[in-house]
Amino acid sequence: MKIQHIFFDLDNTLWDHRRNAYLTLKDLYKRQNVLEKYNIPFEEFHKEYFTINERFWAQIRDGEIDKEYLQNHRFYDTFLFFGIDDFEIAQVFEHQFLDEILNYNDLVPGAFEILEYLSEKGYILHILSNGFEEVTHRKCELSGIKNYFQTITSADEINIRKPHAAVYEYALKKGNAKKEESMMIGDDWIADVEGGKAFGLEVVFFDVFNDNFEADGVKVIKMLKELKEIL
Repeated sequence: MKIQHIFFDLDNTLWDHRRNAYLTLKDLYKRQNVLEKYNIPFEEFHKEYFTINERFWAQIRDGEIDKEYLQNHRFYDTFLFFGIDDFEIAQVFEHQFLDEILNYNDLVPGAFEILEYLSEKGYILHILSNGFEEVTHRKCELSGIKNYFQTITSADEINIRKPHAAVYEYALKKGNAKKEESMMIGDDWIADVEGGKAFGLEVVFFDVFNDNFEADGVKVIKMLKELKEIL
């Protein structure tokens, strides 16, 4: 059967989370005078935060921790790494970070062009994100891509995350899409590729960070515009 429905992951597939988070954290770092108070250079602070945050998101995906644990610990553990045991300042960072990341809405290069191309070709587009429900819709809206999508699904809606089959089932039902007519495109090998493939979808791995993973039956792209060769 011909592909009709395309499900995109959001963060780092279309919405440039890595860049937007970096810029937001830089603002917070300056405003909170981290260098003056704690003598921690920004790039070191960001590197540690990034490492901790990536690990926690993998643990959320794998069901090892919940959203609340991540929000209580990602900044707390970052400061702790530098010898600062201060839950209060960590929570200031957490709340302001969530409020302010939406001030930055850079998209991954080629995002607008590929969404326009796919829409013009008649594909029905959807978002399926493991991100927080409270920001997923706003990211789409504020970055100007919301109107391309028939449905926007956050795993928070049912508290089950990719790669689990139930979240794919939910998203397809919401989008009135059949499995054999649907494709998943994303940058997370486990959540998007292995999860989508196990569920029975066509999958495309967007290798935006040059992980160089590959598997039988998995198409790989390095740039979004390469989707034009597939679809």
